Amino acid sequence: MKQKKIYTFHTISEFHRISGLPKPEHPLVSLVDYGLVDYQIDETEIGWVQHFYSIGLKRNIQSKFRYGQSEYDFDEGLLSFVAPGQLVHLSLDKPTVKPTGWLLLIHPDFIWNTPLAKSIKQYDFFGYAVNEALFLSEKEESVVVDIFQHIQREYVSTIDKFSQNIIIAQIELLLNYSERYYQRQFITRKKTNHQLLDRLEAILDDYFNNGNLIDLGLPTAQYIAGLLTISPNYLGSLLKSLTGQTTQQHIHNKLIEKAKERLSTTHLSISEIAYQLGFEHPQSFSKLFRNKTNQSPLEFRAKFN
Repeated sequence: MKQKKIYTFHTISEFHRISGLPKPEHPLVSLVDYGLVDYQIDETEIGWVQHFYSIGLKRNIQSKFRYGQSEYDFDEGLLSFVAPGQLVHLSLDKPTVKPTGWLLLIHPDFIWNTPLAKSIKQYDFFGYAVNEALFLSEKEESVVVDIFQHIQREYVSTIDKFSQNIIIAQIELLLNYSERYYQRQFITRKKTNHQLLDRLEAILDDYFNNGNLIDLGLPTAQYIAGLLTISPNYLGSLLKSLTGQTTQQHIHNKLIEKAKERLSTTHLSISEIAYQLGFEHPQSFSKLFRNKTNQSPLEFRAKFN
């Protein structure tokens, strides 16, 4: 599949135009009926960078969708999130079933100088690889569609001094529901998530046992997430949900586990162990060990002598 061009959409109007849609009724907020989208290009794949937020609830989408480096097939009731500046690819194969759903577009200028301008960046799901997007029950989907349509009714009515605040309140409500549904997804997908934890442990074991600590230091959350093909934010949220710990805390715990192993089974000095575990200064190792165990490395070792 050859992609010929990457488009850039600075405005919602530009996206409407290439999607074969009428001019938006509001320049900064638009609810698109996805069944009406008809991309006005001849290529078999379209790629674009958009400078606005989009929240899509799309059904019967048979096209391949790539968001960053991840790819997946759309499924029933899939809710996805794209933030400004992110790269999206979509194949344009002829569908056998007409796609349906909604696409809410929000330009950052609409929320400028409001609390939402800052808080919207704190929602992790805007940074998720798209294969970790949100699946909805029928009841959850109904809630989301109701909020979408409430937003649409507000921006197509007579605009007054209350309109922006009402729409922003609905957007915040939508994001809060999405946050709730993501937490539900973490719980209902426990088997998959625990398989991910098993892979995480295997990655850390391999990293710690192959001498990488000496040359590279502790692995970063970004490095581990890359090997797991998920985003650092998703990994952090998953670990917090399942273990109550951050990714860094999880890495440090693995480090302390390896330190205890060396302290109890070898005659290496504290400095030698610190060096093997990637510490330039033994004092830094001893400080972390004490913070995690409430005892010094020497006090721990003394129990085995």
